[in-house]
Amino acid sequence: MTPPHPHRRRTARRRAVLALSGVGALTAGALVTTGLLPSADAAKAPRTVAVTSPAAKAAPPAWPTPTGSKPVSATIKVTGTYDGKLKRHFGSGDLGDGGQGEGQAPVFELADGAVLKNVVIGTPAADGVHCLGSCTLQNVWWEDVGEDAASFKGKSATAVYKVYGGGARKASDKVLQFNGAGKLVVSKFQVADFGKLVRSCGNCKTQYKRTILVNDVDVSAPGKSLVGINTNYGDSVSLRNVRIHGDTKKKIEPCVRFTGNNTGKEPVQTGTGPDGTHCRYQASDISYQ
Repeated sequence: MTPPHPHRRRTARRRAVLALSGVGALTAGALVTTGLLPSADAAKAPRTVAVTSPAAKAAPPAWPTPTGSKPVSATIKVTGTYDGKLKRHFGSGDLGDGGQGEGQAPVFELADGAVLKNVVIGTPAADGVHCLGSCTLQNVWWEDVGEDAASFKGKSATAVYKVYGGGARKASDKVLQFNGAGKLVVSKFQVADFGKLVRSCGNCKTQYKRTILVNDVDVSAPGKSLVGINTNYGDSVSLRNVRIHGDTKKKIEPCVRFTGNNTGKEPVQTGTGPDGTHCRYQASDISYQ
């Protein structure tokens, strides 16, 4: 077989560079010429192969359309699994004042080990969801966060709280409030127009060591911080594959460190950014889009 002419090789390679930059497409032959496709596979490949730039900026996933509405006048207590089938649940009666005050009742209260899935929480949202022990929140969406979207209150160091999928927006302060002990895992979640995505309670009467993992999430400005932790109680957070949208000036703090207390006083902020011990992430773990 006669090798490709050097000029044709350079031309094909230039086209490859353009395609890999998000411009144009490549023929299977060009991919072989540039070494991007083994010759043995050329016959199996489509005649023209579109190449998308790996650096292309993707928008956060679309929010779901609720399948119906369900007013909630008293807290729904969940043991086992509650599947809301993507109906919009919203507070009414005693849960319907729409305030931001502390101490409100939740729309859902989950017993240890309970699962809440496929739920849209509308407005008024009261105090969202309370987990009394280990729990899973799967594909739960908060359209307009009330006091908090979810609060985790288990007392065991082995408790695990999982937030998988779903999203929250319009939170004037906290989205996920971590008051209890154990580990919180947030993955494939999205948040927009918020104060703090996760806050380890800074002044609860009973304090614990808390571990947090935030992975594969989309964050849309405006917002203040992703996670706030208490170093004096041994808290730690790991951030992985976080995509921040619309924050060109990088105002959203990925990790904020505090000295917490159990007296009810406002906790003292002591630092921001990665430190390898409490705030565990690298610059490559966060992208700005």
